[in-house]
Amino acid sequence: GFAKNQDVEAVVLDIDVEKERISLGIKQLESDPMEGISKLKRGDTATCTVTAVNDGGLEVSVGESEFSAFIRRSDLSRDREDQRPERFAVGDKLDAMITNFDAKSRRIGLSIKALEIAEEKEAVAQYGSVSSGASLGDILGEALNKSTDAEPEAEAAPAEEVVAEEVVEEAPTEEVAEEPTSDETPEAEAAENATDESADESGDDSA
Repeated sequence: GFAKNQDVEAVVLDIDVEKERISLGIKQLESDPMEGISKLKRGDTATCTVTAVNDGGLEVSVGESEFSAFIRRSDLSRDREDQRPERFAVGDKLDAMITNFDAKSRRIGLSIKALEIAEEKEAVAQYGSVSSGASLGDILGEALNKSTDAEPEAEAAPAEEVVAEEVVEEAPTEEVAEEPTSDETPEAEAAENATDESADESGDDSA
């Protein structure tokens, strides 16, 4: 409240000369929260701060202003399991789409659900055509399958090289089979030497 003889600032609202009366207003000195969001329009994205959490939704302040708005429970997410106000806490910041803006009635509609749907449509428009029935998930899945199918082709070439190497290694086996033939010569020479020695001994005896 105010005290007698207290100095205050006020705005002159009306002057009545006949009655020698002046109407003053102190509240008018305060900035209008609506001015902080006057440039916003329907379809814009606004960053909001949670000021209260209720069963029916969230109370938020819009932008940097103190203008208060309400986000209904059904507008908290496109997924029903995420439409729970208790997921949020006072002080949390979130982005929501402005679905309605009426400056005269000082009312603004906000929806996180509408923003999520708009972002998905934008992604589909960028990566695929909605009319063709393609979705972002389908396009990414098709790209992944193509890259997976290309890998076996790249790995097929080394298999042929391995077979070629195995064929080359069979040659030493033939050389091993020929070894017994080379062993026959020392045995034959030993037999001949034994015969010569016997002949020499018999010659010596006859002498």
